[in-house]
Amino acid sequence: MADFRRYVIVGNGFAGTTAAEQLRKHDLSCEIHLFGDEPYTLYNRISLPPMLRKQIPEAKVMIRDLAWHEEHRIDLHLRTRVERVVPEERVVVADGKTYPYDALLIATGGRPNPIGKPGSDGAGNVYNFQYLDDTRAISERLESSKVAVAIGGSYIAYELAEAFATRKVETHWLIRGPHFLHRVLDELAGEFVDLAAKDEGVHVHYGQEVAEFVRSNGEATGVRTQSGLEIAADCYGVGFGLTMNTELAAGTGIEYGKNGILCDDRLETNVGGIYAAGDVADFFDPTLEMRYRMGTWNNAGAHGKVVAINMMGGSERYHDVPEYSSQLFKGQTITQFGLAPDLQPDLQTVRKIDREKGWYRALFFWEDRLVGGLMLGKGNRAGKRKYVEAIKSKERFPKPDWEPMLDWTA
Repeated sequence: MADFRRYVIVGNGFAGTTAAEQLRKHDLSCEIHLFGDEPYTLYNRISLPPMLRKQIPEAKVMIRDLAWHEEHRIDLHLRTRVERVVPEERVVVADGKTYPYDALLIATGGRPNPIGKPGSDGAGNVYNFQYLDDTRAISERLESSKVAVAIGGSYIAYELAEAFATRKVETHWLIRGPHFLHRVLDELAGEFVDLAAKDEGVHVHYGQEVAEFVRSNGEATGVRTQSGLEIAADCYGVGFGLTMNTELAAGTGIEYGKNGILCDDRLETNVGGIYAAGDVADFFDPTLEMRYRMGTWNNAGAHGKVVAINMMGGSERYHDVPEYSSQLFKGQTITQFGLAPDLQPDLQTVRKIDREKGWYRALFFWEDRLVGGLMLGKGNRAGKRKYVEAIKSKERFPKPDWEPMLDWTA
């Protein structure tokens, strides 16, 4: 038996790299192997949209370099895919070599779903938008593009539409649903985003599902929807969500599902010594008292800190309230915290609209408890801290109090 702890982390994104950093901080003698299948050290995924908009250089996207890993004595394996986990032997296998572990972290995230429509496979100008290489390829294509199409009603599709418009390319946005983010926003909130998009010159097409792409010489020259709408363009960006990278759990006894790898509030799976963190973790939240998956940057970093403590033998519960905030074009900002109807469809909602200010606010309740909220509009963030504290407190609020809570500002 080794007289030092051995840690293996699969996935060098924000969750995995944060965990490695914390392990080294608290254990100077341990051995850490960190695997990533991309050729890059940690980069900031939330900086990819401004990079695509040419508002920041690529150098600003990179967070860690090889020298940092060497300084922290983290054995980094880039361009390396871990092939399998063998829990009974407490090893992982990569490139035919075995790496023993005392604790293993799976932080493999998810991969973008292809559009899967006729004519899209192999088209050189139809892109997903998840990785640094995607950003480089789309950015280069936009240099010579006159028309671009963003496809999907997700945050990713919005970021593509915004980048296309910012780059002064004629922009069309195809959304299958009735409005942007229709599982979270209602029709009234959707109107605010619609106005912001159109103010930027974006042509938004609702209720439009892609039927096929028109091809010529290996590229898409047009997209045709089921209703017969056809748009000729030079560049097509797709935001259709993610498939979780759970393949390592297959055949190991680790419980997993379509939503990710199942783990408890300490981020440990049902197999002792194996943990999950970040986007791929379908974890139990002791504050909201339910299981879900949260694909945000802040959540990944917080997971990394908690899981490192527990990999070292601690017992810390993850209890942060997840939060996401972004600018929506130049006319709107959106802040979301806690649960929303996309994760728990039967939440009860109260909302308030101030058309003069361009503000929309919604609060989500579950069994008389505040469990989440959404704020839309520039400067519409007052009261957020109070809402988050109310969620953490698990206090129950009678229904007559719900609407007055929309005016919290402290």
